[in-house]
Amino acid sequence: MAIRVKRVYDEPSANDGLRILVDRLWPRGLTKAKARIDFWAKSISPSNELRRWYSHEPDKWEEFRVRYIRELEENLMAAGELREKIGDQTVTFLYSSKEERLNNAVALKEYFERNQGQIFQP
Repeated sequence: MAIRVKRVYDEPSANDGLRILVDRLWPRGLTKAKARIDFWAKSISPSNELRRWYSHEPDKWEEFRVRYIRELEENLMAAGELREKIGDQTVTFLYSSKEERLNNAVALKEYFERNQGQIFQP
């Protein structure tokens, strides 16, 4: 499994593989046809409370990652379903934030790579 991270507003590419939106909210101003999303993993995105708290403030990044990982570990069923959907394919986690390095897609990629090969079970 190869995981890439890309802003949903960037042009889709043949190298993207399975395109998965990992945000809780649909990206503003983007049609489903233009986004070319294969799957919207809303259930694995950060909670509304965590998303609002973080507000893409760089000083909160480390704590955001810790809290988001905690949410993922409390939601192993959703993580397992996404892992099954991905299989051994190339996948691109899509996000809408203007922040390219400190966003939930990056944290989710790290989480999946760290746990690669494991089956997530509740």
